[in-house]
Amino acid sequence: MRSHLLNDTTAESYRRSVTEGIERVAAKLATTARPFTGVTVDALAPRIDEIDLDKPLLDTAAVLDELEDVYLRDAIYFHHPRYLAHLNCPVVIPAVLGEAILSAVNSSLDTWDQSAGGTLIERKLIDWTTARIGLGENADGVFTSGGTQSNLQALLLAREEAKTDTAAKLRIFASEVSHFSVKKSAKLLGLGQDSVVSVPVDHDKRMQTVALARELERCRRDGLVPMAVVATAGTTDFGSIDPLPEIAELCEQYGAWLHVDAAYGCGLLASLRYRDRIDGIERADSVTVDYHKSFFQPVSSSAVLVRDSSTLRHATYHAEYLNPRRMVQERIPNQVDKSLQTTRRFDALKLWMTLRVMGADGIGQLFEEVCDLAVEGWKLLAADPRFDVVVEPSLSTLVFRYIPASVTDPAEIDRANLYARKALFASGDAVVAGTKVSGRHYLKFTLLNPETTVEDMSVVLDLIAGHAEQYLGESLERAS
Repeated sequence: MRSHLLNDTTAESYRRSVTEGIERVAAKLATTARPFTGVTVDALAPRIDEIDLDKPLLDTAAVLDELEDVYLRDAIYFHHPRYLAHLNCPVVIPAVLGEAILSAVNSSLDTWDQSAGGTLIERKLIDWTTARIGLGENADGVFTSGGTQSNLQALLLAREEAKTDTAAKLRIFASEVSHFSVKKSAKLLGLGQDSVVSVPVDHDKRMQTVALARELERCRRDGLVPMAVVATAGTTDFGSIDPLPEIAELCEQYGAWLHVDAAYGCGLLASLRYRDRIDGIERADSVTVDYHKSFFQPVSSSAVLVRDSSTLRHATYHAEYLNPRRMVQERIPNQVDKSLQTTRRFDALKLWMTLRVMGADGIGQLFEEVCDLAVEGWKLLAADPRFDVVVEPSLSTLVFRYIPASVTDPAEIDRANLYARKALFASGDAVVAGTKVSGRHYLKFTLLNPETTVEDMSVVLDLIAGHAEQYLGESLERAS
């Protein structure tokens, strides 16, 4: 079995195996006509269940054949222009190359003696990002597994910086359309979901600063502590961007930590045309960025950034076998000192490869393309009497609802939209997402593929309308 270990004696075998796997994926990408096959759980699960993991196939080609049957054939392919569902981006080739390299070398980014150059590359990228944000010379940060972990760590730092010994008094303020990880983080931090104050949003789904000011004043009047305000630069459902400068002013006035969740909107940091949409982000105490959303990176590639590097000490623990305190005096850079994780992949390499091949402007241009596409999609929906579109996009998300001419019952319209989404997914012709607005079911395009066209959106809208009309027709027949 030693022949399967990657080392100097097996380098050629490694080359052959990886090349064979890459060729399979490349062939699949080149011939994928739909984002999904429409396979059901009931059809796929038995094929996987019947595989006996205690009886290996002992041949790479045979395993790849099997993988074709249980994964590659039925995978959801985000690169397809009619995948319009969640915040999953098509990935750029330099990043995929970085993924192949980091997996093979397998550096662990917790300590210098496990990563060396990898540590310095990650630190360089953190400095690059904090400079793009404008957090100042004392800024720092660390790569994370994703936005949920970044938000958790940011709120941990905010909790520890809060001026109280009574956790029950702490309050976190976030808009009613902020990411669920804010409440989840509060629970994990021992604060409870009740500690999160939900702030109303305006017509454009942006936090109402008047309402925020009112809640902050109530917090002060009740003897509670405004631990943090979470502003969102790109909400998951609507792509809306909270009024960051005004929120920053209120945070200064009330002494609250300002965290900006820019997991989605961070692509604007590389944009020449739309960077001003997140003006005010430079006043944050901490920022979440997800490069694996709007920087076109493979999962996972994320980071949490802070204005004051000293606040990262709240995540620091020293273990004699790993990062003893003496290493700090010896100026040995151990990234585990800043992270909630110990063993951690060298995910920074993917972004490094991307920047060195494409440059930041190249990334920004791709994100600008999908933002422009969203504007065209909004015009398309606004002009189509079959659909109700919620808000004009700030980034690249469109939330809309099929409205039949002959049906007025909101619950029946809900069921028609739910059916249309499910039927579209089952067909494999396109994949769209869904959400609720004011208690009603809506559909959602999340546009992150520059290869998607207005024609693609138009075709998908026709498919949605067709499925909804089929459901309503059958419903009418059943009722009669």
